[in-house]
Amino acid sequence: MKVVLASKNPHKLVEISKITEKFDMELVLESDLGVDIDVEETGTTFEENSYIKAKAVMEATGLPALADDSGIAVDALNGEPGVYSARYGFDDSLDDWGRLQLLLKNAEHIPDGQRQAKFVCVITLVTPDGKTIQARGEVHGELLRAPAGAGGFGYDPIFYYPPYGKTLAEVTAEEKNKVSHRAVALNIFYEKLKEAGYAHK
Repeated sequence: MKVVLASKNPHKLVEISKITEKFDMELVLESDLGVDIDVEETGTTFEENSYIKAKAVMEATGLPALADDSGIAVDALNGEPGVYSARYGFDDSLDDWGRLQLLLKNAEHIPDGQRQAKFVCVITLVTPDGKTIQARGEVHGELLRAPAGAGGFGYDPIFYYPPYGKTLAEVTAEEKNKVSHRAVALNIFYEKLKEAGYAHK
């Protein structure tokens, strides 16, 4: 099944493709199909934004579309940045590193032992015949006070994962893909795909 990934982020395509290889699914970026739409993420939850993106790209391409809405949520910041992780600070001049630094600054006051955080990912597939399949994954850890590691992307360098004793930027791609929020969501998603008859059992 050819599926459009509702994203312009090549990192996401690589990470998701590694996990979806077993799904009998050929993933392509919307840009590969000459589609360039900016979807306004007006939802207040990862579920809503993931669905909004998938539906818009499905309508633009006429193909099944897969969207991933994900972010980091810090308990002591009332779940911020949450759905605004990719737009944190609402400053277009900030890149991933700038947003990471902003989160560290905003979390300076949180004492050690209370810096729990989680990565959340919601995967949604919307098909032209009106079907919607959705799955949510989470990985729990702690927010560091300084970045560590050069791997991963986004907030990975400040997300400490206790079972590994490292940040998600210090582990291999294989290790990350076993435990990440995206991997958890995609594995649940795969089971739902099988139930719906879209994947081999």
